[in-house]
Amino acid sequence: MPDDPRPLLRRPEFRFLLGARLTYAVAASALATVVAFQTYDLTHDPLSLGWLGLAEGIPALALALFGGHVADRRDRRSIVLLSGITVTICAALLGLLALTGAFGLLGILVVIAITGIASGFERPALSAFEAQIIPRAEAVRGASYASSVSQAGVIGGPAIGGLAVAIIGMPETYAAITVLLVASTICVAFIARKPMPARSDDGESMIQSVLAGVRFVRRSPVLLGSMSLDLFAVFFGGAIALLPIFATDILHVGPAGLGLLRTAPSIGALAVMLVATRRPPSRSAGPMLLVCVAGFGVSMLVFGLSTTFWLSMVALFFSGVTDGVSMIIRSAIGRIFTPDSLRGRVSSVNWVFIGASNELGAFESGFVARLIGAVPSVIAGALVTLGVVGLVAAAVPELRRLNLDRASPVEAEAGA
Repeated sequence: MPDDPRPLLRRPEFRFLLGARLTYAVAASALATVVAFQTYDLTHDPLSLGWLGLAEGIPALALALFGGHVADRRDRRSIVLLSGITVTICAALLGLLALTGAFGLLGILVVIAITGIASGFERPALSAFEAQIIPRAEAVRGASYASSVSQAGVIGGPAIGGLAVAIIGMPETYAAITVLLVASTICVAFIARKPMPARSDDGESMIQSVLAGVRFVRRSPVLLGSMSLDLFAVFFGGAIALLPIFATDILHVGPAGLGLLRTAPSIGALAVMLVATRRPPSRSAGPMLLVCVAGFGVSMLVFGLSTTFWLSMVALFFSGVTDGVSMIIRSAIGRIFTPDSLRGRVSSVNWVFIGASNELGAFESGFVARLIGAVPSVIAGALVTLGVVGLVAAAVPELRRLNLDRASPVEAEAGA
């Protein structure tokens, strides 16, 4: 029988964490949809959407390691609250720009860049703060719940944002998003401040401190192996950026089909995350992680070879299923194998891996597709992903033997 999940859900702080996660995910994904629509409606230039992504991605990635340094030296709850307030103000400013039409594209890019700066500090602090809220014994189940509500928000947010623009207008939609962000920040405010971890690195320079997370990950085979799997699988194996090409030129399903193709991986991920709240993937977590990343590669290989819409949908659904399990296991590995004094900095390294795989992976997909075509690009990326799984499995025997039910904090500290 699966373990009873109720003790974790009975914790008020955990419920507030889930509330913050859900409202922020809905608001952030709706915000991304609406601001992209606003930008394109203003410029009618596809390149402007690229500038939008860079305006947020560059400061977020550039500040991530420094944000981890700050998260291990300042109150993490305060950082999350301040970052949330900043993003809330930015949403309100975007609504004001939409209402007045002032400053044009430049104004939008400046506001989005500020949200990127806030993300550079918020992401490491939130990851470290969550690890202090969720008991270590419930790390896998807690990651399943947190990932599930975030995934639900990511699925619903774009649809809510798009419908709201059509029904009530763009400035009003930004106002509604601002309200959701206020609700998310209030949820965080109801969580008690956590004590800062004891430190033994007071003599370190700032550069040494910033790089401490990198050094720790490099010396921890399990952390490095799990992060590498995510980086290279998404970088080479992802095909989301190419979906418009498949929908238009290969599957011939138009914009409606494109919407379904984009939704399929998220539905798969959410489904498996909900199952994981009842049956956490703790035992044989390492082998399961390797199998899931390999399964992601196989799913993308099938998608690349498919010429029928239903088979492509099934392939993308299972890519979400495998990625969802992988996400839960990687999140739990980070929480279990990282000392509390380094959580912010190790989380920042993880966010750099994720940001690089998502942002640079989309560029890689488009660049290779332009050189050899969309279908060969997806097939080649899937084969590279399978090769990376084989290399990591061979190079990191600790990952092949990993059982999160038996992993102990002593193992995590040993890598420090």
